[in-house]
Amino acid sequence: MKNNIVETLIGAIVLVVTASFLYFAFNHANVSTSGGKDYVIKFDKIDGLSVGGDVKISGIKVGTITREYLDMDTFLAVVVISINPAIKLTESTFAKITSVGLLGGNYLVLDPGDSEDPILKAGDQITNTQGAVDFLGLLDKFVSSGSKKGNDK
Repeated sequence: MKNNIVETLIGAIVLVVTASFLYFAFNHANVSTSGGKDYVIKFDKIDGLSVGGDVKISGIKVGTITREYLDMDTFLAVVVISINPAIKLTESTFAKITSVGLLGGNYLVLDPGDSEDPILKAGDQITNTQGAVDFLGLLDKFVSSGSKKGNDK
């Protein structure tokens, strides 16, 4: 009987610690369930970008990627982002996919553009874009062109 009480107390302590950890992690992870402004962006390719990824302005996280899908008419990758509603984006806002590092993942960078341009409303499309850069493809081209020059001599 005494062992059952000890086991029950240890189980309760484990549950309390787990719940505390989850509460702390959720509150400190900059995760928002709603309240952001949504924007739509179309890219030719989004290699390495994923739902839940960061959206940054000047290196500061201002939002997240909430959805990705393929536009069946144009075959472009469509990315839906949600950003802090206090940030005002203009029609000249530029969106590009940037690599974290040589082998790391990608994230989305926004350059808000000229403050004189009209302000985008929630749900509008950001039209100025640059898709993901294929570093391995570029490296392969560089190595291939270097080996061809070496064979010409």
